[in-house]
Amino acid sequence: MSKVYEHDLLAYDGLKILQKDSLFKFSIDSLLLGDFVRVNKRTNKIIDLGCGLGPVAFYLTLKTKAKIYGVDIQEEVIELAKESAKINQVENQVNFINQDIKTVYNNFETNSFDIVVANPPFYKTGNINNRNDNDALSIARHEVLITIDDIFQATKRLLANGGMFYFIHRVERLDEIIIKLDNNNFVVKRLKFVYTKPNKPAKMLLIEARFNGSKGSLEIEEPLYIYNQKTEYTKDVLNIFHLGDENYET
Repeated sequence: MSKVYEHDLLAYDGLKILQKDSLFKFSIDSLLLGDFVRVNKRTNKIIDLGCGLGPVAFYLTLKTKAKIYGVDIQEEVIELAKESAKINQVENQVNFINQDIKTVYNNFETNSFDIVVANPPFYKTGNINNRNDNDALSIARHEVLITIDDIFQATKRLLANGGMFYFIHRVERLDEIIIKLDNNNFVVKRLKFVYTKPNKPAKMLLIEARFNGSKGSLEIEEPLYIYNQKTEYTKDVLNIFHLGDENYET
């Protein structure tokens, strides 16, 4: 039986997250996404599609008092996320739901969310080289149970008109993503490319898109480098982890 253990989500904020070796653990992707999300005083409801163990939802509690929902089809990860919410004393703000993303809109009023967040499976099921024999890990990394099209369709039903959609994905799927966002009435407003190290191709990108937004005024942010040439975390990443010199500002 795989052991459950507690892990620090961030350096000094006291956030904890329960993990299990047999399940997909939270990764740097989640923290980069949580940092990329912009919230304001008018933000009342946020939903995280494919929330896993809840790292993005917990990160967002540092930025907003808005109600946050996390949705995942895997019951075991949702149960751990609920326990983590209790440990972090945010169970009144964050609510985790064990349900298929494709039908979760039935639980809410149509187009009622200000922000939708997703850290979706990166790889198509045909990408055999990246498949994992562990079912839980495969579901998290590959489009086994849900595709990017499914996520876009669910987001359209959940987001209010003019609401914001934030997600992280692989750079090699950017052309496909742009076309499908446009087909679903999303307009890309911000992009940030994520590089593992300087002088290496970008691996991931963070995307902000507005539902039924006006076209134009695309902002391409300064790139983010995970490691420097010495394979040490860069200052930007350390600040996201709350390990840098600068304090996190909400």
